[in-house]
Amino acid sequence: MTKVSSLLPNVAVFGRMLRAHRGSAGIIISQRFLHDNKINEESRYIVKREVEEVRVPVPYGEIAGKWWGPKDVRPIVSLHGWQDNAGTFDRLIPLLPHHMSFLALDFPGHGLSSRIPDGMTYHTLDSVYMLKMVMQHYQWKKISFMAHSMGSLVSFIFSSVFPDMVDFNIGLDALKPHISDPDKLGPRLQKRIPQMLTADIRNRQKTEPPSYPYEELVNRLHLGSHKSVSKQAAPYLLNRNIQKSATHPDKFYFTRDSRLKYSVGVGWGQDVNLELAKRMMMPYLFLKAKHSSYYEDRKYFDEFVELVKQNNPLFELHFVDSTHHMHLTEPEKVVPIISKFLCKHWKRDPLGSE
Repeated sequence: MTKVSSLLPNVAVFGRMLRAHRGSAGIIISQRFLHDNKINEESRYIVKREVEEVRVPVPYGEIAGKWWGPKDVRPIVSLHGWQDNAGTFDRLIPLLPHHMSFLALDFPGHGLSSRIPDGMTYHTLDSVYMLKMVMQHYQWKKISFMAHSMGSLVSFIFSSVFPDMVDFNIGLDALKPHISDPDKLGPRLQKRIPQMLTADIRNRQKTEPPSYPYEELVNRLHLGSHKSVSKQAAPYLLNRNIQKSATHPDKFYFTRDSRLKYSVGVGWGQDVNLELAKRMMMPYLFLKAKHSSYYEDRKYFDEFVELVKQNNPLFELHFVDSTHHMHLTEPEKVVPIISKFLCKHWKRDPLGSE
């Protein structure tokens, strides 16, 4: 049996030991630790950067996160993709400018964050409310984003709804809510709603999900992402997404909320996306992976990009020779682009300042 720690290259494994007690929600956990991150196996250097676990109280529990860098400046809020978690940025953030702070959050039902109440389902717009709660907790007047996939959709919606609150937005591989064929919506809901109800019943039964040897979890994550998450990078996500089985000591199970698999997007059309795009006047960087799907007809992507280019001189679009999880699997390919953008547009915002 391979030890979990041996499959996490130079990363201290804390897993769920770092979960805050209910009474400590919103307080930075006192235990501090360092991550040693390699860009890849051929790298000649290791970057060290301090990171702390944090918890933000919300009505249904707490939002978990990892605060990287200085604590006296407002961090860049970093949002992960669907069924991923804050560990998705473990290989990228240590390579970005060290005088900047980053707060990588676990969305509800993901990573170490609380699940939504029983009987409810996940919706994209709920995450916009969650971000407002985070801002209220820390008493921020502004927010900055670096987000991947589903997180990038959320950051776009937030930025377009509250443009005066957003300093800049960095999106990775998901530009906007995708447009699907209208005739597919009915059959999709017909299938997903009963599936969600079944998942909700299983949650309330408190039964342990299927468990697997750790190596199989790595392989499942690798294949489930269409090989976008390499086997070498998979442990960075698994670290916040698995629990040791109580009935099978040599196995582990996924801890994310299974209701997430049956969530539904915003459902609006391209006309709404384009109207929201007109409000994106802040510095705006988007990176598209060349070896990743558009998840819709390419014409909708191109139409959106053309409008933003016409309206926002601060918009940048870069195509990266990588897959959907480019920031996790091949961070060296995105670091120069993101760092240049940050050094141009990031401004120090001391915490506690008026």
